[in-house]
Amino acid sequence: MRRKPRTTLLILITIIILFAFFSLNLNLFSTSNQQIIFPKPTTTLTNHKPNSLLLSIKEEDHLIHRHVISSPSSSSLFNTNPDSILLPDWEILLIIPSSSSSSSIDHDQFTCVFQNNYTSPAKLAGILPFNNRQTFKCILPFKVRRLRPFYSPILTTTSSPVNNSSSPIELFRWRFLTYESISTETDVILFVKGVNNRQGVNRLPQDLNCVFFNAVNNNSVKTAVISSNQEVFRCHHPYQKNIGEENVKVSLEIVTNVSFVIPSVAYYTPLQRNVVEREEKLLICACTMVYNVAKFLKEWVIYSSKIGVEKFLLYDNGSDDDVEKVVNELREKGYHVDIIYWPWSKTQEAGFSHCATYANDTCTWMMYIDVDEFIYSPSWLNSSSHSRMLKSLLPRRRRRSSHPIGQIMIKCYEFGPSNQNSHPINGVIQGYTCRSRIEQRHKSIVLLDAIDISLLNVIHHFQLKKGYRVKKLSLDEGVVNHYKYQAWSEFKTKFRRRVSAYVVDWKQGVNPKSKDRTPGLGFEPVEPKGWAKRFCDVHDYRLQEATRRWFGLRSGSEYKMSWNDL
Repeated sequence: MRRKPRTTLLILITIIILFAFFSLNLNLFSTSNQQIIFPKPTTTLTNHKPNSLLLSIKEEDHLIHRHVISSPSSSSLFNTNPDSILLPDWEILLIIPSSSSSSSIDHDQFTCVFQNNYTSPAKLAGILPFNNRQTFKCILPFKVRRLRPFYSPILTTTSSPVNNSSSPIELFRWRFLTYESISTETDVILFVKGVNNRQGVNRLPQDLNCVFFNAVNNNSVKTAVISSNQEVFRCHHPYQKNIGEENVKVSLEIVTNVSFVIPSVAYYTPLQRNVVEREEKLLICACTMVYNVAKFLKEWVIYSSKIGVEKFLLYDNGSDDDVEKVVNELREKGYHVDIIYWPWSKTQEAGFSHCATYANDTCTWMMYIDVDEFIYSPSWLNSSSHSRMLKSLLPRRRRRSSHPIGQIMIKCYEFGPSNQNSHPINGVIQGYTCRSRIEQRHKSIVLLDAIDISLLNVIHHFQLKKGYRVKKLSLDEGVVNHYKYQAWSEFKTKFRRRVSAYVVDWKQGVNPKSKDRTPGLGFEPVEPKGWAKRFCDVHDYRLQEATRRWFGLRSGSEYKMSWNDL
């Protein structure tokens, strides 16, 4: 009986030693024969320089300090540390500070190296078009997801050894970040997550500042915010002589009792004034956000182009289905298609605001529809010609009008799977012919010069400047066939990617009666029973028959559409 306490003491000492051993190993980060020790997360808000964008921030009621680190590699590709962002679905986006001139970048095998030597493959993702920075993507390993805090991975290749002299930094969190900017002649527009979190509830401009910071010369400038709506903030340009022209980061400062600057991966690009006289604007363009739409794109572009769309702007939300190859094929055939890499999750409204600004110098009217939506007028259907008919939906030019039309709104018919089990060979118009009886939400064609300075929009509709009005077309004047509920193999991709920031996420078990939800779908990407025959109240063959006349090529007893031959 007297030996029992000694045995208990020995067991206790053993447990303490094992606990200390495993705790130490959790903080070790080894690559090859090197080890990097990750520091414990700081729990106090440290002092910071007022002109630095890399400031301590408050997120989810935790204080997080961002540590600046040195270069992780001697390779020219990694001349400074990349910004790393934790996106939804445990995806990490790494932004290389400047685009590499190395021709071997496409041939290298890249790896993200995390804490405790966990790794995941890194893939080339795309180049951010407005600051020319290369991006990579990798997945946060499952075992790392249990650790706190989340540290940025080291991006490495077999030819670029890891340098262990750097201190790690924490990942940027997607819900609280300045992610993009664009300049106009009069101001700078910032796109920021986490400031205005609900539609219609916005911080006042006087509670905000834009902050421009040049890490090279350590200069910073603040300018006033003049508009704050959704994820879009407008502010004045800084004086360039005070800030410089290259490598200038820009972010938003929230002025409260303790002011702080939101973490940023956005760069300020002064507007380059073009001395050459501007060309005449195109009449109608189309802008949309896309994700893995390669198999649908030819049909949508060819159809829309023939009825009058002159230019297409595709904001690519991280596709991995060779959509660029399809875009190049369309360009070779003379179609004007621009693809803009836009990796930012659930930013449809912000992307449309960006597009309205970006395209304002080249387009007069912008059509905001998706690649599964096709506009037509019933009056066109009996015509043998389909050339530039879209122009008939726009208002006629008048010399004087007290309230000119600034936006055309068109009702939608939503089509169901129509008993299809896979993507129809001849395209969605030919394959999906059964729809709901009642028309649904509107889509729009907007006069870009009529859009309000706030750039406020609610899924395809913009707020207009004072004095402009909206015209709603009747179903006899114009309609959109929205091939929304397709074969399950196609629709489940849409389930994963709800792009609108203000639309319910189908994967979240909230608000089950929302009109944004698909009836009977639930919260998991599992095919509901009887999906192929759902949403079928009316058989509607009108556009199918018209497009057969316009684009069909008879092959024996069957039709083959012209987009199949491109």
